[in-house]
Amino acid sequence: MIGLISVFYPLTLIMLNPATYKKYVQKKPLLATLSCSFNDVFCNESMATLKALIFDVDGTIADTERDGHLAAFNMAFKEEGLDWDWSAELYGKLLAVTGGKERMRYYLDEFRKEQPDVEDLDAYIAHLHARKTHFYVSLLNEGGIPLRPGIERLFAEARGQGIRLAISTTTSVDNVTALLKNTLGSHAADWFEVIAAGDVVPRKKPAPDIYQYALEKLNLSAENCVAFEDSENGIKSAAGAGLKSIITINDYTKDHQFDGALIVVDQMGEPDMPFNVIEGDAHNKTFMDLGLVKMLHARQA
Repeated sequence: MIGLISVFYPLTLIMLNPATYKKYVQKKPLLATLSCSFNDVFCNESMATLKALIFDVDGTIADTERDGHLAAFNMAFKEEGLDWDWSAELYGKLLAVTGGKERMRYYLDEFRKEQPDVEDLDAYIAHLHARKTHFYVSLLNEGGIPLRPGIERLFAEARGQGIRLAISTTTSVDNVTALLKNTLGSHAADWFEVIAAGDVVPRKKPAPDIYQYALEKLNLSAENCVAFEDSENGIKSAAGAGLKSIITINDYTKDHQFDGALIVVDQMGEPDMPFNVIEGDAHNKTFMDLGLVKMLHARQA
């Protein structure tokens, strides 16, 4: 009887309170040794519960780069009488730099021989960026930028199961809220506990700052979250904050490197629109749902 109690008591602790179990076995070295497998299964901190999904915006939840930002940049340039007509090919190169203002500076430094004849270049770039944002929001209001397949469904599944939502992006807050409003409704921004966007942190992706900010505001550890990204800079940013990422590529990022990704797919997919798995194991799933996200998260350790 005593032997049975010595076995079942620690097992009961495992089920009811893993933290108490750890303290119990620390006082009993032999039991700790014999029960290491139970500890691995039930008490390993790597088995953190999934509590939040953190989404990038541009290229991840919508093809905003192709369908919105590029056109809006060119509209702003034309309005100013500039001959900066960015092609899709050139824009793909400019996307190596995150952030609209930073992207224009990179364009001037690397692709233009002459600089604009202005007194304050930083102020001028900020003005151009504000006008670009105006045109971008106008495109959104016209309904020209839909969400990518599976995104709205995944949001709904997360909300339905009590999984928290957040956004981590280098684009501006105005751009984010306009996209959410025009694709999901006027209250959609309220679905997201944190919208970490724009210049809220000093360094843009691939620096980890924006994800660290989101985690701090969520008051969660990285182990409790999964990031959704589309680019090499994005996955580097997430990884720097300790996050694992699910990657959905687009035309601009299909040749990027995604070392350490949980899975890489061409899109999230729908029941009648299967995704293509580029890297990783989809566990016989044909589209990204919350069940698959949980499986990938549980496997990340």
